[in-house]
Amino acid sequence: MTAPTPRRAVLVAALAVATAATAATLSGGSASASAAPTPRAQGRTVDNRFWFSYDHWRAGAHRGTTAVPGARPGLEIGTAAGRTEYADPHTGRKSTWEYATWTSPVHRSTVPATEAIASWNARTPAGTWIQIELRGTYTDGAVSPWYVMGRWASRDGDIRRTSVDGQTDGKSTVWTDTLAVDAPAAAAGLRITDWQLRLTLHRRPGADRGPTVWLAGAMASDVPDRFTVPASVPSGTAHELKVPRYSQEVHIGRYPEYDNGGEAWCSPTSSQMVVEFWGRKASATALTWVKPGYSDPQICHAARSTYDAAYKGCGNWPFNAAYAATYRGLAGVVTRLTSLTDLETLVRAGIPVITSQSFRREELTGAGYGTAGHLMTVVGFTAAGDVIANDPHAPDNPGVRRVYKRAEWETIWLRTKRTATAGKVTSGSGGICYLYVPALPGAAQIRALREVGVL
Repeated sequence: MTAPTPRRAVLVAALAVATAATAATLSGGSASASAAPTPRAQGRTVDNRFWFSYDHWRAGAHRGTTAVPGARPGLEIGTAAGRTEYADPHTGRKSTWEYATWTSPVHRSTVPATEAIASWNARTPAGTWIQIELRGTYTDGAVSPWYVMGRWASRDGDIRRTSVDGQTDGKSTVWTDTLAVDAPAAAAGLRITDWQLRLTLHRRPGADRGPTVWLAGAMASDVPDRFTVPASVPSGTAHELKVPRYSQEVHIGRYPEYDNGGEAWCSPTSSQMVVEFWGRKASATALTWVKPGYSDPQICHAARSTYDAAYKGCGNWPFNAAYAATYRGLAGVVTRLTSLTDLETLVRAGIPVITSQSFRREELTGAGYGTAGHLMTVVGFTAAGDVIANDPHAPDNPGVRRVYKRAEWETIWLRTKRTATAGKVTSGSGGICYLYVPALPGAAQIRALREVGVL
């Protein structure tokens, strides 16, 4: 289930991964800003833009960074632009770092947006870390400040991985990992029309190399408030992927410093299922810190590797996607989809999908619990179109597989508003999911990702 507090905003982003040649085919080569905002497509609520090819990394403004070619192109420090001191608010340690920055081209969104969320995939060896910032232009012409969307490293020995609370300009606010317009209710209300990313790469002074960023970008969305959603028509074809099954509940009480296991670990538990579906796993060395005798120690490792020291939990969504991408040859981001038809398309292409939903106990037959927010993995569909899920809220690993009624499940996943148990109206996820796929996806996977609007 969720980390300590319910999210105010819906979290969204997208996945675009391929070789440089595939990137040129799919996205038309180099990234560049449009001359003017593209009119919003009919009914479209999500716009995605990611940089991941060699041409992408060559674009934008470099201050000490350099584009690195190869099967998986990236961004690295060439010559440091300077030095800076960082005082870690979670450890009290002050350290000096060399840094270099890359600023993306301006991206003009096809969807004037109420929310935006950044996502990234990177390698951060010991003695390195990255900061991701985003700034937007509003429909009134004003420009937001550079908002920190994350300070991130795969390990926690140099800095504590963290979101940054309290960022606002009176028009928008960062809520953990989502930049949200403060008052978007009216159809003609304030929106974000375009945005840029800025990446700052850090390394210890005098080091030869630093971090490598393989993918970075953001998604912007404007999903209307809704308590109900139209039902989609099932494909009529049964399909189920063999995804490993792990229970979060067997970890109750483990590692209070990483939010105490159990219901707080639905996100890393779900992430680990899909990481292992793709044939990756944590090394024995990476697990030596886990207490001997703990079952499924890789789940403890995933929780530690996704923990957000400011949020005080493992539910920071882009941190989970970034964790998945630390495994060789995997890419991961957070995205929003629009129907169970999209999920069926991905599952048929061999891609399991981690989804976020919230519901009262009586709203999801067979769950046996209610939640303000919970992650589970969609692994298949019955011939009738019902959802086959690996739901980590189970007493043990064998009990993780569940079948949920299609209409119920689609509603609790896609709605943006719901009535909680006490009668209070609160938020819903609006179709949020994680997608983890090979960094070099196959042709069928690329077709499916394009069909659902991710590529």
